[in-house]
Amino acid sequence: MGALRSFKGMTPKLGLQVFVDDSAVVIGDVELGDDVSVWPNTVIRGDMHRIKIGDRCSIQDGSILHITHASDYNPGGYPLTLGNDVTVGHMAMLHGCTIGSEVLIGMQAMVMDGAVVEDKVVIGAGSLVPPGKLLKSGYLYVGRPAKAIRELNDKELSYFKYTAANYVKLKNDYLDSV
Repeated sequence: MGALRSFKGMTPKLGLQVFVDDSAVVIGDVELGDDVSVWPNTVIRGDMHRIKIGDRCSIQDGSILHITHASDYNPGGYPLTLGNDVTVGHMAMLHGCTIGSEVLIGMQAMVMDGAVVEDKVVIGAGSLVPPGKLLKSGYLYVGRPAKAIRELNDKELSYFKYTAANYVKLKNDYLDSV
């Protein structure tokens, strides 16, 4: 199941019922929660800091997840943390940031070092969240740099759990077909 690689004595830890596609790579100090799915050509690289991904997250095709290492320029560095029920769209890049729970990150979006995304946020496709930016709960953010466009409506707020459950079901179909 995927390329799970140890690095400097750190081995990825997988929760229950995790799916990692054979073409994905997960390296080092990485923890994947229960029912996580990691889709084709994704790279999750915890080689110089830790990555923790919560339950029912879907990391879609071609995404890159990495950290910010500690240095004189950035004491402590930035780990990468995702809460529960996060859907990361195709080819997104998450780098040393903190993502809350029930978040949808659009295709080819980029979230940079030290950025914090609170719970219940939608980041539109192609958006750029600059270093250190805070995205407040309950809004749709789009653009380069990402800006709050409007509050999320009730239908959009209910979509987070739906899409997470949909990817859990699809992931289970893949696990059952092995």
